[in-house]
Amino acid sequence: MERELRRTLGVFDAVVVGLGAMVGAGIFASLAPAARAAGSSLLWALAVAAVVAYCNAHSSARLAARYPASGGTYVYGRERLGPFWGYLAGWGFVVGKTASCAAMALTVGAYVWPGREHVVAVAAVVALTAANYGGVQKSARIARLIVAAVLAVLAGVVVACLTSPAADSGRLTAGAAGGVAGLLQAAGLLFFAFAGYARITTLGEEVRDPQRTIPRAVPVALGIALVVYAAVAVAALSVLGADGLAASVAPLADAVGEAGRPGLAPVVRAGAALAALGSLLALVLGVSRTALAMARDGHLPRTLAAVHPRHQVPQHAELAVGAVVAVLAATVDVRGAIGFSSFGVLVYYAIANASAWTLDSGVKGRAVAASGLAGCLVLACTLPAASAVAGAAVLALGALVYAVRRGRLRSGI
Repeated sequence: MERELRRTLGVFDAVVVGLGAMVGAGIFASLAPAARAAGSSLLWALAVAAVVAYCNAHSSARLAARYPASGGTYVYGRERLGPFWGYLAGWGFVVGKTASCAAMALTVGAYVWPGREHVVAVAAVVALTAANYGGVQKSARIARLIVAAVLAVLAGVVVACLTSPAADSGRLTAGAAGGVAGLLQAAGLLFFAFAGYARITTLGEEVRDPQRTIPRAVPVALGIALVVYAAVAVAALSVLGADGLAASVAPLADAVGEAGRPGLAPVVRAGAALAALGSLLALVLGVSRTALAMARDGHLPRTLAAVHPRHQVPQHAELAVGAVVAVLAATVDVRGAIGFSSFGVLVYYAIANASAWTLDSGVKGRAVAASGLAGCLVLACTLPAASAVAGAAVLALGALVYAVRRGRLRSGI
């Protein structure tokens, strides 16, 4: 009999885990490329991303309440649409997010010790893997500290910019707009900063009273993240403008410098490192739980389904994910080569919305699911071509692996 994980997370801890993934490195890095795509329509792009994220969150919360098990959309797709769709969602998530884990680890390294990014990245992965191995409650406590520190840094950025003599509300809409295509591409880039609420649903087997906790935690985490992102975007635009934001390598550090607070720049960089660390923590939790669910069904080695008898964590999945991420972080710089992860996440949520459509015939539930599905597909199609092609290739490889495995099972090999 397979051992289940222990249900220890309440609403507060679930919200913190979601925020740790959402209010992470994305807000420090996504504003500049989004501004390059959308121009003066940046805030509209943020609104579009928020609407799509809300639809996905609504669908994911309904599904998680119905299927409170580890694995997130892998489980929902399997139960509502069939084994292949669940597998495809899980494959895209595990492969794409493993690369994202390595990228976040290298981001930590770049901020903490430039020139020694790989050494710091491996150390960060080892430390967080050890923390996660101690139990999800320990991980939640670390996430609380990280989220509190990052929110304090972001609040400092907002106050410094909006109270500066350099702030000008006219910059919020000044400059050329990127057109509909640019707006949608920017929304796609910003969407991934919101996507961390999925960590709450992938931990469904470790949440107390999931039918009540998850539907409450997901919208609360998403709402807080939206308020934070909107405030930071307005603050940065007010001092840099869309053109200045688009040209920036470190937009929030540049924003406080332009606001006349250059002394805050090192604090902002430290906040970015902590934010990347929080994202890494949440990503490892999500990937290991999805790997656990896929291993239970035989799509990954069965040993990954083992649960530690004392700490009640997927011990082999945790260690395997940590080992793979550490090797990637030590040997390859994947920070600029994970466009397929963006594509994979949108496909992942498209499958979640399609699954939510089948739950009932209620008008609201189906309207939200349909809107989320359409939004995911549109944003996926407007991503840079290289990202879409790489993402489609990764999913095609996963489909091939599935077909080969199924053929071998049918032939009794």
